[in-house]
Amino acid sequence: MSDKPQFTLAELMIVAASEAWRGNGEVLASGLGIIPRLGAGLAKLSHSPELLMTDSEAFLVEEPIPVGPRGDYVPKYSGYMSFERVFECVWGGRRHAMVGPTQIDRWAQTNLSCVGDYRQPKAAMLGVRGLPGNSINHINSFFVPNHNPRVFVAGEVDMVSGVGFKPERWIDGVRRDLMDIRVAVTDLCVMDWQGPGNSARVRSLHPGVSFEEVQEKTGFPLLKAEDLGETPHPTAAQLEIIRRLDPHDLRAAQLKGNPPGIRPAA
Repeated sequence: MSDKPQFTLAELMIVAASEAWRGNGEVLASGLGIIPRLGAGLAKLSHSPELLMTDSEAFLVEEPIPVGPRGDYVPKYSGYMSFERVFECVWGGRRHAMVGPTQIDRWAQTNLSCVGDYRQPKAAMLGVRGLPGNSINHINSFFVPNHNPRVFVAGEVDMVSGVGFKPERWIDGVRRDLMDIRVAVTDLCVMDWQGPGNSARVRSLHPGVSFEEVQEKTGFPLLKAEDLGETPHPTAAQLEIIRRLDPHDLRAAQLKGNPPGIRPAA
């Protein structure tokens, strides 16, 4: 009988997401959605305590706020972080956000606006919101709970909401050194765009997933990272932090439709 701790797919993805913020320095860590938010919190409470994190309202916290009903929990505030100061971090490049786009293409361009022709779309989504300015000014990563070719599209995204590495989309004289795209954490793997010419590649595969399955569910060609291996499993210490930050198991709801995938951890 194995004495290794058990973990879910959501917990594996939280640990993978936390690695996106490793070594970032003192930047504002913004995880949009339950799993990215828990990933940012895990990063701050483990390998990257220097990260800045807010209570999602107006204050900085040194201890990430648990998600869901808080009961008797009292937030531990460490400073004031108004929206004005948040935007200073955004425009100054001192932020790393993990976002969940509707579509992503081979150039890491993202779409939050609509599916289909912009003038007569099949479906209207959130709209571009802050993605154009955010994507051109600071670090971004992606979270994809259901890896499929409708998200990782074959051609260009239907409406370019966030910038990527496609040269034709950059006009002459625009600085390109302020934007940075790190990773995409999906329910199958971890990807990046650090192949030749910013081509997409798979950095790690989740347990039981093959490269061929990931390629089949991606609309554009993928490369294998030279050190491609299995996504690191959560440790007992990481699981304790995750379950403390998410006492109501809201993380499972973000992967609705996916099997729980409980497996022994490394």
